[in-house]
Amino acid sequence: MALLESCTGLTKSFGSRLLFENLALGISEGERLGLIGRNGAGKSTLLRILAGQIEPDSGSISMRRNTRTGYVPQDLEFPAGKTVHEIVAEAISSEHLDDLERDGRINQTLGRAGFLDDTLLAETLSGGWKRRLAIARELVRQPDLLFLDEPTNHLDFEGIAWLEKLLANSPFASVVVSHDRYFLDNVVNDMAEIDRAWPDGIFRVEGSYSHFLEKKEEFLLSQANRQEALANRVRYEVEWLRRGAKARTRKSQARIDDAGRLMRELADLESRAPKTAAAIDFTATDRRTKRLISADKLSKSLGGRTLFKDLTFTLTPGTRLGLLGLNGTGKTTLLRLLSGEIVPDSGTVERAPALRIVYFDQTREQLDLAQTLRHGLGAHGDHVIFQGQPIHVAGWAKRFLFDSGQLDRPMSSLSGGEQARVLIARLMLQPADLLLLDEPTNDLDIPTLEVLEDSLTEFPGALVLVTHDRYLLDRVSTTVLGLDGNGGAQLYADYWQWDQAKIADAPKPVRKETPTPSASAPPAKKKLSYLEAREWEQMEARILEAEQLREAIQAEMHSPEVVSDGPRLQDCYTRLQSADATIHALYARWAELESKQQ
Repeated sequence: MALLESCTGLTKSFGSRLLFENLALGISEGERLGLIGRNGAGKSTLLRILAGQIEPDSGSISMRRNTRTGYVPQDLEFPAGKTVHEIVAEAISSEHLDDLERDGRINQTLGRAGFLDDTLLAETLSGGWKRRLAIARELVRQPDLLFLDEPTNHLDFEGIAWLEKLLANSPFASVVVSHDRYFLDNVVNDMAEIDRAWPDGIFRVEGSYSHFLEKKEEFLLSQANRQEALANRVRYEVEWLRRGAKARTRKSQARIDDAGRLMRELADLESRAPKTAAAIDFTATDRRTKRLISADKLSKSLGGRTLFKDLTFTLTPGTRLGLLGLNGTGKTTLLRLLSGEIVPDSGTVERAPALRIVYFDQTREQLDLAQTLRHGLGAHGDHVIFQGQPIHVAGWAKRFLFDSGQLDRPMSSLSGGEQARVLIARLMLQPADLLLLDEPTNDLDIPTLEVLEDSLTEFPGALVLVTHDRYLLDRVSTTVLGLDGNGGAQLYADYWQWDQAKIADAPKPVRKETPTPSASAPPAKKKLSYLEAREWEQMEARILEAEQLREAIQAEMHSPEVVSDGPRLQDCYTRLQSADATIHALYARWAELESKQQ
């Protein structure tokens, strides 16, 4: 496949902190590259460099001539007071297009993104729909190469499925920074991990995320075996040197030089050994109460819409309840109701006496970004109190992969994943009977996610989890509660059972059937002229032919070659409107002829 972009020798630092050095990377047509790495490894920075948003400290980047790129950042911003249509239109305002082609491209893009009303103001959209709008803003430019930074953040399950289908079937190449493991497995055909621990700063494998994990395990095992063999050999050489080997002969000098080389190689391997992950361990109280929360016939409405009605369940120690539903179905509302922040419209919530609840807020409002990391971690003076024991703040910071040199930096300088780790660190200091976790996985790297999963499965209290990370949901939850946002709620064994039930319950598209004359009613053709009778007899076939033509035009409109061709797309729209008008006229004429026979 033809190469779209290549880079060599990329190096980037922030202050005294080196993110990556001498990276080399190439992206070809048809590639869907997944980029992973630890928080702070420089994934977002590398993506911005590749997208031309910022410059590297050194290195070169080559882009194939006339390659069009798009970039969807992790943090989204839209102009105030702009509608969805205006924002997408502004993205192609500099392109020389006629009005028909421009309108056709905008409408097609918004339709692909799921927008039914393009007059909505961007600031009124939910986080998930803002994410769709940001993606649509880049799609309308018809990129050859699209860069996306954590694109599944704030998307609900329907939105993630939409994005998976979009990228998997796209004609353009893409580079995606994501920690959603199922998403990566479903979308990418190439994987790369950026980490200074790898020999070249990056480890890349062609294939799915699952295949990448297999190859990574093989590499690390080979490296560990090499490290062990090298360590044994170095110990032998060190013993030889200690016995007083003299460098008087050429052979002895060569062996001394070889021992030095082996020591340097071993030190390099040891420096690249897998790093420890954040140590997450939520503290439970010693409560022995069997019933922590009893919810009886809860109902709640917002904005005139019933989110859930007559909802009844009990949380006991060991219960790990996952909440499922599309954005706006009431998952966060239910968490706030359980915490006591809001009250139900009807029904009761009975909490155990002195129940201790820890609430992870997806907006992270508990964090003051103007504070230093030291205070953000919950330190009073130089220590924090964890499980009744004082721990020096430097040791506490190290537990969450921060070094002591960062303690006096403002938290606003931290990445999104690092801020999430700070909030988890604060919450761990609070003993809890019940954990209420609202999207705790946003921005967390995969090693931290794995540790978080282990901690949550071992937590002896109860927890209620809202997350769009399907992998974490499968590992952690013992049961899931599906909310439909229209008052309905039902328990399921896991995410996949809920997903299949949702598909089964979805309204099936109803094909407009051609009306047929009643068999019991004799065709009273005496009121029809000869030509009208012939027309009436042929009407069913004509309507069927017109509907088949309409379906063919719709299929043509959604083909990749037409979607990317403005004039052809506009021609399809014109023919589709004509086909709709023809079908409408045929049905009207059918009704007219039918009435004459009554």
